[in-house]
Amino acid sequence: MPDERIVEPRVLRGFRDYLPAQMNARLKLIATIRQVYERYGFLPLETPAQEYRVTLMGYGDENTKQIFGFTNPEEEEVALRFDLTVPLARVVAQYPDLPLPFRRYQVAPVWRADKPDPGRFREFIQFDLDSVGSSSLAADAEIICGIYDTLTALVDDRFILRFSSRKVLNSLLDFAGIPREMAHGVFRILDKLEKIGIENVAKELMTGRIDVSGDKIPGLGLDATAVTRIREFLAIPRGTRSATLQALATLFAGVPSAEEAVNDLSFICTSLDTLAIPEATVVLDLSIARGLDYYTGPVFEAQLLDAPEIGSVVGGGRYDGLVERFLGRKIPAVGASIGVDRLFAALQKLGRLPVQSATAHVLVTIMEPSRLADYQRLTRQLRQTGINAEMYLGEEKSPGKQLQYANRLGIPAAILMGSNEFEKGEVTVKDLILGGQLQEKKKAVAGKDREAYLAETRTVQVTVPIDACAQTVLDVLARHSIHPGR
Repeated sequence: MPDERIVEPRVLRGFRDYLPAQMNARLKLIATIRQVYERYGFLPLETPAQEYRVTLMGYGDENTKQIFGFTNPEEEEVALRFDLTVPLARVVAQYPDLPLPFRRYQVAPVWRADKPDPGRFREFIQFDLDSVGSSSLAADAEIICGIYDTLTALVDDRFILRFSSRKVLNSLLDFAGIPREMAHGVFRILDKLEKIGIENVAKELMTGRIDVSGDKIPGLGLDATAVTRIREFLAIPRGTRSATLQALATLFAGVPSAEEAVNDLSFICTSLDTLAIPEATVVLDLSIARGLDYYTGPVFEAQLLDAPEIGSVVGGGRYDGLVERFLGRKIPAVGASIGVDRLFAALQKLGRLPVQSATAHVLVTIMEPSRLADYQRLTRQLRQTGINAEMYLGEEKSPGKQLQYANRLGIPAAILMGSNEFEKGEVTVKDLILGGQLQEKKKAVAGKDREAYLAETRTVQVTVPIDACAQTVLDVLARHSIHPGR
């Protein structure tokens, strides 16, 4: 019979563990994003994982369905946050002494009761960047520029950042003669454009269609004239920002609501030109229809060119009405959110993030257990010089086995100090990265190449006076562009 005291180790559906190698890579990703955001002067903020349930309600049917709600020990209705924007709005309303504009960044987990799928989890990390309290569209341009700089730091120019405006879509309704109360349904279908194509979008806007599984998708009931005008709008070519904007102004000429939308986009385009943000990477794309329960003005999203299957890794826009729910008056706001886990998955797939478990720069092996105090002192001295040092505390006695442990974790260097070294006051520093590289080359070298190979092997480990130990480790790390303390 199975032992009932044994609990099966397993993770809830929609959740996952990050083991050290993945966690180290994710922390490096987050550090890169934080560095860019702080360069812009944004301030850190942390909010609780739980909010009163009423705080998170009222932001669209989809968000409401995804809330993880429960009753706390005080019998209050609470829930896990589904994003970081609503808690930010609550903070701005709750602390009236905050200086406006309040420019903050926050990196934290959020929870959504989605159906778990590959790449879709119920718990995931978001990294948000927001400016609350400025109605100037220069704030929108700065958020776009901040996202541009962040993605450039991560993937060079291998991404596309698209922007448009919710006001453009509102003007589209007027242009096509569609009542504003149908906005949600129309925009929900337009949001499928990249996935299902223009013909299927047109069918869903009118009488409906049969999908690939044979299911009937009901239509919205628009007439052919309205859909023809939507087609005209979607046919606007995506050229330079100014050319796209001019085509929009021409198409919407005579639509009163379009003037403000065109002027807003014109301001952002001019700002991006001023900031020298390249046309090829940051594109005016009028088909964007995201975040309709939030956004009131410009919207934007980004994809990686080498991982289009991942979808959007960044999304954002202006949401001037969100704080109003708490204060009864509008406070302008604009922001963006990076899906850290989605971006992480893409960068790992593309080989843009190293997979390394170790945080230690060097492993101090134990060759003479009776001299443990000496190893402890050496390890302490290395740490005091700024080198991340681990002293081996496992059960293996063999130096070879201890080095295998270091290699498994990806520790770059090791220190060996046996009886001979103790007698002479020396240590041997071994470059584990170079040693691994040379091991791979061993079978492929011959002739003169072999002579060079043998010369290189002599640099894998060096024996130096104990006083030179720390500097020798630093030299080994510098060989591989590892600089402790930076």
